[in-house]
Amino acid sequence: MMSMNVTTGGRLPALAAACLLSVALPASSVLAKEKVKTGDAAPAALEMEYAVSIPAIDAIDSNLDNTQLTDILSGKIAENAEALSGLDATSIAVPEITISIASQSGDKAHDATITLADLLLEDVVDGQAASISLGGVTLQADDTDFAFGAMSAANFDIAGVLGIYGLVDAGGQTGLETIYTDLVAEGGTLTAPEVTCKFGGVTGAEFKARPLKTSFAEMMAIGQAMEDQGDEVDPATMGQFLKIYADILTAFQTSEITFEGFDCDGVDEEGRPMTFSIAGMTMGGMSPGVYPSISMDGMNIAVQTDGAIALDNLTIKPMDLTATIATLENAPDSVDDAWFEQNARTLIPAMEGLSFTGLDIDIPDPDSDGARIQAKVGAFDISLASYLNGIPTDLDVSATQVQAAIPEGTGDESLEQLRALGITDVDASFRLAAAWDEASQTVAIEEVSLSGVDLASIVLAGTLANATDDLFAVDMDASMAASLAVAVQSLDLTVTDQGLSDIILAVVAAEQGADPATLRPVFAGLAQGTVIVMMAGAADAAKLGEAINSFVAGKAKILTIGIEAKTEPGLGMMDFMQAEEDPATLLGKVNISAEAK
Repeated sequence: MMSMNVTTGGRLPALAAACLLSVALPASSVLAKEKVKTGDAAPAALEMEYAVSIPAIDAIDSNLDNTQLTDILSGKIAENAEALSGLDATSIAVPEITISIASQSGDKAHDATITLADLLLEDVVDGQAASISLGGVTLQADDTDFAFGAMSAANFDIAGVLGIYGLVDAGGQTGLETIYTDLVAEGGTLTAPEVTCKFGGVTGAEFKARPLKTSFAEMMAIGQAMEDQGDEVDPATMGQFLKIYADILTAFQTSEITFEGFDCDGVDEEGRPMTFSIAGMTMGGMSPGVYPSISMDGMNIAVQTDGAIALDNLTIKPMDLTATIATLENAPDSVDDAWFEQNARTLIPAMEGLSFTGLDIDIPDPDSDGARIQAKVGAFDISLASYLNGIPTDLDVSATQVQAAIPEGTGDESLEQLRALGITDVDASFRLAAAWDEASQTVAIEEVSLSGVDLASIVLAGTLANATDDLFAVDMDASMAASLAVAVQSLDLTVTDQGLSDIILAVVAAEQGADPATLRPVFAGLAQGTVIVMMAGAADAAKLGEAINSFVAGKAKILTIGIEAKTEPGLGMMDFMQAEEDPATLLGKVNISAEAK
């Protein structure tokens, strides 16, 4: 057994610590007694001084001596990488590591102390620990206190971490290998003058990684160069950075990670009591080239006497980074602003979309004193798929149970019309779903719909023809030309009366002192006659007029109208431009069907 009582000084640049500690547990390799200046362009440069204190180290059967262990725990990882990768020990226990940080910015001085308690590595063989744990972490900074409970993991591959960053020879490893398993971190607390929070725990089954293609020293050099160059990064440096970034995106893999959420109480900028909480979060498993889904449950924000926002669930769906990675890997050695402009579309990841349920909003209207925005959304979903040049060619957007009060005095004509009908609240749903088919060069409009509970629903479906690949071209001129060439092949409109006509007729009848039942056939006849006149004797006029008469008269609740172009590819831009002057010109170019039931 070895026991030590030391205060050490050493140097490990911030980038090195960030890289290593992103996969290491716990974060014991911290900068030691060092002065750093950042932000030369800022009004006042920031100076920080670090000091690490390790009162004792108790090591049993360790093949590294006291000095080496102390240096490693004080931050000298790179200098001792080879020795650390071959570490053997029955156990290494460090009761306490204290990092003291003093910072100065202009005339403002700040002090912080981080304390790591009960660091323990057990059964370490050739750089791999059967288990690693930390009893807790506390942070005291000015008037803010953090405290986190125990953390632990199994099968912690110290040599594997060092191999990721090229600090030791990885033995030709190119595939993903386990870095640690069974991560468990207890929750903690935050206490500050204006807020107190309780944090839940974090768990994860496994983390895998492979060695990066760029060495640790090279990454540090590139990071430092980018920092020194500020806002005007040299194209050659940017080219190197993009290659590293592309490599990192395929170097890691995780299992699902869960977070038990947090609950905060505090005051807002105006001193009003407020609460903010999230019941829990889950991040799906990350795999090379795919960023995982993130699901958040039970979000609540409330400000006393002001308003509240609640959300049952928010899910950000996975993103496929394959196209992004390919663009980054094929980037030239020198990358300037022009390259980013030319490749902006191909850098866009293929995001699958997002969804949420149970949104409830009650907040002040920022545009109208005394008014409030009150709304609920039962469910909302955006699903995106089949990306081409950064654009999803398969789209599905929907929302259900969109409930809101219709405010007074907005000046909006449609809202004023609804209020005139006595409709002060709505419960609506909508959907937009369309997909491009490359083989047929068509866009299938599966559904464009809008519906209101106890009012009406409108559903439009159809097919757009002549939708070529250029519709999604990176070249904007080509894309615009392709969009102008798209033609309407067919459209089907379905209208369902769920009570709106009764409301309208009741209002009109009241104004005229008449019976709604008496007015229905009158309006039905007027609608039928208007359609027949507008269609100027077209063959389909009589059938369409009869269907509309039946619908308006209340004999049928569903009206379906179909329009199909007589010639290929369909109705184009020129056809619609001519129809602006004379709508009747379209009648000879389409077949119209109608049915009321």
